[in-house]
Amino acid sequence: MSGPEPGRIRSVAGPKRTLPREAPARPLPPDALALLTAWLPQDDDPDRPVMQLATVDADGAPDVRTVLLSAWSEAGFVFHTDARSRKVQQLTADVRVALVVLHPSGSRQLVARGRAVPAPAEADALAFERRTESQRRLAWLNTLEMAQLPPEQRAAEWAAFAEAHGSDVPPPETWSGRLVQPDRLTFWQADPAGPSHRVEYRLGSSAEAAGGWSMHHLAG
Repeated sequence: MSGPEPGRIRSVAGPKRTLPREAPARPLPPDALALLTAWLPQDDDPDRPVMQLATVDADGAPDVRTVLLSAWSEAGFVFHTDARSRKVQQLTADVRVALVVLHPSGSRQLVARGRAVPAPAEADALAFERRTESQRRLAWLNTLEMAQLPPEQRAAEWAAFAEAHGSDVPPPETWSGRLVQPDRLTFWQADPAGPSHRVEYRLGSSAEAAGGWSMHHLAG
């Protein structure tokens, strides 16, 4: 068994992706956008936030892992992964998802719940361009075949790929983006002078929400 040939980039085709036919979720409300702007870095910031992403498996049980937040906007939150991954398989069967972004200080936490749909192709290319050289290389070499090699051979394959290609690599065909369209956003914040506090935005059809977003103050 061997890893990818170091002198040649080998594409491995993933499942074909098309934009969803369903109507997109409503844009986030201005108050929530203002909080996101204050809490999250801009998309061109190389220091990408780490977030926990929860999906639902075939048995209805939760599954969670850590991913990078590629971008965010009034439409939702975008992350990228390998199209052959377990998370993509689960999201293909069940679009329900939740994510958590914890501020490095531990004093702020963003929780979003909603549905994950394929991200636009232009978002995929831009996110790959903004990844570090090591992360771009990982997108090509992070395969089951590579994982089953002895550590010394994995290191050799990694070094050979870097020497052959450097940072000048396009996204592999398995580079896959998902847009999380939230129906609930919860902002938790610690308060050194008092109890912690949550502000929650919910998207619903209730009279209070009037078919759009409603805001609620909750105990921390």
